[in-house]
Amino acid sequence: MSDDPRPQKPAGRFRRMLDRLSSSQEELESEELQEDAATAGCTRIGDCHDRQIVTVTGTLRTVTLRPRAGVPALEAELFDGTAALDVVWLGRRSIVGIEPGRKLIASGRVSIDRGRRVLFNPKYELRPLGRE
Repeated sequence: MSDDPRPQKPAGRFRRMLDRLSSSQEELESEELQEDAATAGCTRIGDCHDRQIVTVTGTLRTVTLRPRAGVPALEAELFDGTAALDVVWLGRRSIVGIEPGRKLIASGRVSIDRGRRVLFNPKYELRPLGRE
């Protein structure tokens, strides 16, 4: 007996169906979000580094109003299946269409604040509701 692992066979239709049935809902959603990011030509959030200019896409998990240094700030957590990124609009109390569950594309310079990736005042584009 040898310790060499067997070569991986390409997954067939039946194997992919079994994998989908045995995966959790969260894993399936993460895979779908990663595929969306790849088809949109966006950078994966997990690959973003400090001071890098990026375009990312994902789903808003949470949206909160949290003042920063006495200035109103609308904060949202964007998740793309690889990692989360905080999107912050300074001086805004609300933005029409920015709500949990909404998909969007955001562009800007990533910064690291308290160990989390953050995009301040990004350019953004809401994804059509029909595609969700």
